[in-house]
Amino acid sequence: MDFKDTFDTLKDKATDLAQAGVAQSKRLAEIAKLKMSNMAEEDAIKKAYIEIGKLYYAEQGASPDGAFAAACEKITASKAAIESNNDRIAELKQPGDPEPEVETEIEAVAETVEEAAETVADAAETVEEENKD
Repeated sequence: MDFKDTFDTLKDKATDLAQAGVAQSKRLAEIAKLKMSNMAEEDAIKKAYIEIGKLYYAEQGASPDGAFAAACEKITASKAAIESNNDRIAELKQPGDPEPEVETEIEAVAETVEEAAETVADAAETVEEENKD
């Protein structure tokens, strides 16, 4: 075998490997696209399930059929809790004077903070004096 035959053989093998690599890349790319498509379809299914549930609850939530009763009760309880929380939030957002107990608690906390600040300042002075000696 001469050099030219060896070179042609190597060239053919390299070409075959490159083509196999391209084919493999195309296969992998198509698999990735199909997986992404599947994920999009699964998302569409989940959204449809949610929509079915919303429609069912809107139409049958007050008197659900057997297997749906527990789920509808959970939704109703959660909606009531949300409404209660929103009412409390609205109350808390109302401007006005704080309750007398709250004012007393605020003053007590402020005094405690002032006392703590004085204690820290005293400790810092003590440490400074000790470092001077």
